[in-house]
Parts: sequence; structure tokens; C-alpha cells
Amino acid sequence: MMHTHTCFTHLRPLLLLYIFIISTGVLFAQVPFHRLPVVRHSAQDSFKDTLIKKKFGRAVGELLIAELTPWIFDRYVAQKDYARISWKTVGHNLNPGSWTWDNDPFQTNQFGHPYHGSLFYSAFRSNGYTFWQSAPAAVVGSYLWETFAENQAPAPNDLINTSFGGIVLGEMTYRFSNKIVNNRQRGFKRQAREVLGFIVNPMNGLNRLLDGKWGKVYGSPKDRDSTRISAELDLGLRNVNESGKGLRAGGHFGWYGRARMLYGDPSEDLKTPFSNIAVTAEFGQDDSTNVNVISVYGSLAGWDISIKDNIRNLLILSANYDYIHNRAFFYGGQSVKFNMLSEYRFNKNLKINTSFGAGPILLAAIPDPYLFKGRNYDYGPGFAINGGGTISIFNKIFYGINYRGGWMITVNGNNSHYFLHAVSSELSYMFIKGFSICAEPGYFRLEGNYKDHPDVDKTYPYLRVSTRYSVIF
Repeated sequence: MMHTHTCFTHLRPLLLLYIFIISTGVLFAQVPFHRLPVVRHSAQDSFKDTLIKKKFGRAVGELLIAELTPWIFDRYVAQKDYARISWKTVGHNLNPGSWTWDNDPFQTNQFGHPYHGSLFYSAFRSNGYTFWQSAPAAVVGSYLWETFAENQAPAPNDLINTSFGGIVLGEMTYRFSNKIVNNRQRGFKRQAREVLGFIVNPMNGLNRLLDGKWGKVYGSPKDRDSTRISAELDLGLRNVNESGKGLRAGGHFGWYGRARMLYGDPSEDLKTPFSNIAVTAEFGQDDSTNVNVISVYGSLAGWDISIKDNIRNLLILSANYDYIHNRAFFYGGQSVKFNMLSEYRFNKNLKINTSFGAGPILLAAIPDPYLFKGRNYDYGPGFAINGGGTISIFNKIFYGINYRGGWMITVNGNNSHYFLHAVSSELSYMFIKGFSICAEPGYFRLEGNYKDHPDVDKTYPYLRVSTRYSVIF
């Protein structure tokens, strides 16, 4: 569907503000994919999953608002042809045989749809429903939009992106929104927190208004989400080679900012979905898009398989959302992985963390230079692996190396399959408490194997240098 969610183009300033506020306030993980969380030993209070009575009627009403608002805008303000629906178009879309893959722009399909799905999910999550009880709302909301809100055929890629991506983004923003608001605070700071929480998750903010909680002092300090957040904020220069011909082929430096966040401790709560979240946002000087990376990792379940006190091993099942879009390269994918997280403590001055993961890629969008029906990317499932480790010396010097790889086969696009590799290393030195200098070389490598076109084999090296501020709150 060429014009699906064109309303997000008109709402782009709001979406960019939404991403910017998240990225500058609470996010972090490693480019190009998220860095998996480390195993820690500090205790924390568990976040109470739901604190309010379930409100089914209001949840349904808010889901319908999330459906109708963009449709009304598209139909009566933007006056888009695809929004001119009728009983005939609905009947056509209700036929399962009508479904077909669309060729919407990359940003619309890989971010616009997941963002819309997060509103469907949050309509139930912020009305007292648990993670698993809210997940079907993203699926239902996506199906209703695909069937009733457009006169074009429903798309399977939209259903997957809106549903799975909406669940991941919805739970992440729901937890962050609750974390931002302090129920015991008053005055300007409280109002500013309420507004920020509303922007991060509009449905949660709306329900705080309807429940009379906005700006009101209530409950006890224990009612607030006390989950610990570790954050890193980087500001510096980066050089990404866009030629695809290697490091010596040139490139140019531009400023960039990156925010990385670790919410929760995987060793403290192994059963509650998204009790541990790792997120990345990166933005900077670029001619293709303002936001270059959004990556979210959320734990679904975990098992402690440690043998010794000084060697911790956790097996974590995670849901993952990745969006990469820079001058040289772009990728969008959603996956499920089993991750082995280990920590080796030799003494108080030497520690090594390692992570290994593998699992299916549900759907990925991969660059295709040959264009398929005007679309510059192909769709397909695949399999992803990752591995890496970080050594910490005196808690001042850190060196890490990480590998991410994936294999994808095209189900919609030019007849092809792809190998995607990403290798990065980082050296950082904390010169005073909370402040570090960092250098990170690495590269993306894309190997595209085509049946009807010459193969594509490109390497995109990069270098980042930055000053980092680290904080725990």
C-alpha cells in the first residue's frame, strides 16, 4: 500500500520530537544493534505490573481513537485517495486472498507502523492489562486499520511490523513513561515530568488525565517504578564511509549524539516481560534522516544457570526491534533471541562480561539497489546471531568487541538472499567519575546474492570518537 500511514509524514515533527526526547533522556545500546545487558549484583524493587483496575470499555474506545484520528486526518485534511473507503473496499479487504506486500517508504513501514502499533498496545496496557493481555490489541488494531481504514489491499509486512514492533515499542515507552512521573512531586517539575511522560507514551498520559492522577500527589513512594536505569550519553564525531568500497575510499566526519540505556537488572527479575530493557537512539549530521538508530531489546523470560558465585550465567529470551537509517546503510528488522549473558569477576579490579545470542528474524527489510517495483529494499525472514565481550580494569578502562550477523532470504522482492555482518570494538577511559573519552571503529558488511542480477558485496566502515557522560538513576 503505497500511501499507508502517510499521516505520519505530516506528523513527522511530532515523531522526531518524541524520539529526540526519549533518546536524550533515557536510551542506550550499541550501534549497529543493541548491546545486550550485563549481569549485575545490586538489588532493586520489582516494578508492579499493574496498579489499576482493568477498564475494558475505555481501552477499546482509545484503540478506536488511535484508528480514527489518522484516518480522519488523511481523509478530510490531507484528502488522500487511499482514505476514501466504502463497503466495497472493506469487502475486498476482508477477503484473505486480497493481501499483498506493499512498497511504502522504508521509514513509514519500519518506524511509522510500529509506532502506530504501540498506541494500540498502550490503549490496553495503560488501562490495567498485563503485557500478555495487551499484546493482542496491537494485532487487532493493525488488522482493523488494514481492513477498514484504506481502500488498498492489506499488507502482511504491515501486520507484522505494526503488531510485533508495536508491542516492543509500546511496553518500552509504557515503562519509561511511568518511570518519568514522580507521584510525590509538586510544582513545575511535576508538570514538566507529566508532559514528558505524555510525549513518551500518549495513551498512558491520556489515562493519567482521565484518572485524575495528572499533577496529583497520591499513594506512597513505593507506588513509583523504582527500577534502576543506567544511562550513557555520547556526543562527538563520526565518519561513515558511504561508498561501500572500504575504509580507504574516503568519507567525511560529522557530529553525532547517542543515548544508551539499560532499564532493570536481568538477574533480579527473570519472569516478568520487559523487566530488563536495553535501548539505543542515535542522531546526527546526515543527509538522509535525522534519526539514525532506534534499537530495543526487551527480556521476555530468563533462567539463572550460574555455577559459582564469581561466575554468573543467565539465559534470556528476548524480543528485539532494530531500525538503522544513515547516509550509507539502512536496515529494519524484528527478531526473537535466546541470549547467554555471563559475568566473570576475578577480583574487584578485573571483570569480564560476555554475551552470545541466536534466534529467528521474523521479518527484515534489506537494501536492494536493483529496486523491486520501485521499492529500494526487499522483505524476508532469517536467522540472527551475536557475540561479544567487555573487559573492565579498575572500573576506569573498558575495552569491548562485538559481532552481529544475520542471514535473510527474500520472500518479497528480487529473488535473493543476504548476509549482514557488523563488527565493532570500543575503547573508553573514565578520566573523572561519570565522564569518559571513547573511540569506536567498526564496519557494516552487506552481501546480497541475486538470481537475476549481479551480486552485491559492500563494506561500510565507520569511526566514532566521543565524550561520554554516564549516570545511574
